[in-house]
Amino acid sequence: MKILIVDDSALIRSTLRAAFVKRSWIVCGEAANGCEGIDKARQLKPDLIVTDLTMPLMNGIDASRMLKRIMPATPIVMFTAFTDSHLKAAALAAGVYEVINKLDSATLMSSIQKLSEVAACAS
Repeated sequence: MKILIVDDSALIRSTLRAAFVKRSWIVCGEAANGCEGIDKARQLKPDLIVTDLTMPLMNGIDASRMLKRIMPATPIVMFTAFTDSHLKAAALAAGVYEVINKLDSATLMSSIQKLSEVAACAS
């Protein structure tokens, strides 16, 4: 599974990269904002995108909306500190597969594992 990480925090990107590599998932790229995430997704064609909500230039919801137009079959998981019901509803309406709180990294790993297994069965 090739994963693109989109988050404005270099520390979060680095931490996620280390956790993903430990599970033998491939991090095909990183981006620091939604605009860069869209460019990298077009270029790298990831199997999964993990994005933050609040980022400079373009937030995760707007980026997800555009990404779903470009690559509708690619799941997007939003990993964010902001998970109130309004933001979650907006993210899901934009095409995000799941919204996960940054305090719950175990759920993130579980969700990616599930998506990885589904992708393996589909191929």
